[in-house]
Amino acid sequence: MLNKFLEYLEFEKRYSPHTITSYRKDLDDFSCFYLKTESSEDIFKADKKIIRNFIVELSEHGISKRSINRKLSSLRSFFLFLLKIGEIKVSPVEGVSSLKFYPEKQIPMSKEEMGDLSERILEHTHDILDKCIIEVLYQTGIRKAELCGLIFENVDIEGNELKVIGKGNKERVVPISEDLSELLKSYLEIRNPQAEFKSCFFVNKKGKKLNEKFVYVVVNKYLSLVTTKEKKSPHILRHSFATHVLDNGAEISKVKKILGHSSLASTQVYTNANIEQLKKVFNQAHPRASKKEEL
Repeated sequence: MLNKFLEYLEFEKRYSPHTITSYRKDLDDFSCFYLKTESSEDIFKADKKIIRNFIVELSEHGISKRSINRKLSSLRSFFLFLLKIGEIKVSPVEGVSSLKFYPEKQIPMSKEEMGDLSERILEHTHDILDKCIIEVLYQTGIRKAELCGLIFENVDIEGNELKVIGKGNKERVVPISEDLSELLKSYLEIRNPQAEFKSCFFVNKKGKKLNEKFVYVVVNKYLSLVTTKEKKSPHILRHSFATHVLDNGAEISKVKKILGHSSLASTQVYTNANIEQLKKVFNQAHPRASKKEEL
């Protein structure tokens, strides 16, 4: 049943290989738990008690609430699939609530830090690929997986735009600046000539597709030069892009489209990033706040 479900995700839902791998890992973890506790591999026979016991064991092993909820979401999708094809009559996950947690607030890079970063990159590296990784992530807000999977034919340097394949294999067009287009031209001059032009745009020295770990290491290395913030990941550059363009007056609906969000609520998170700055402006400008030191 597990293989049928994964094939359903790949061919009908058109999920990315990365997403399918995550589903497989979550379901394999549950299968191991079920085999250990029930001495059976027939996980489609699981009941609500088994699901709850699985959650308890994950929690006792120090798995974060976010990760537990992701595994629960994978199980929910799996059993809904079994309902759909008539293998079960009731989902054991029905009525099992996700764990409540308060996500850690991620602080974006400031505009000053990003300006400093550009100068530091020029000082510390002649590697154009490194520069491209940083600038593409920050100037477009695309995800690291989207950068790694960027197809050569989807990079329109002359037209100053990228066609990005996002979650659920959804396509979107992302505009890029002329300066970034020039940087991409420079990258093409040193791109491994053995790499096929129909393959991924960004490749390593061997002409192979970049992996996400490599991208993370590059970003973390350069962000460490300009900030002491705990989070120094590719996602912080995406977060910073969204925050900065919204600060500069971009329409939230257009930023949503560029980021590839399915709902406006996902984009609205970034409108709250600089609330402290808004408080400062209020206290300085509002006549009723002139005697207040804070809002």
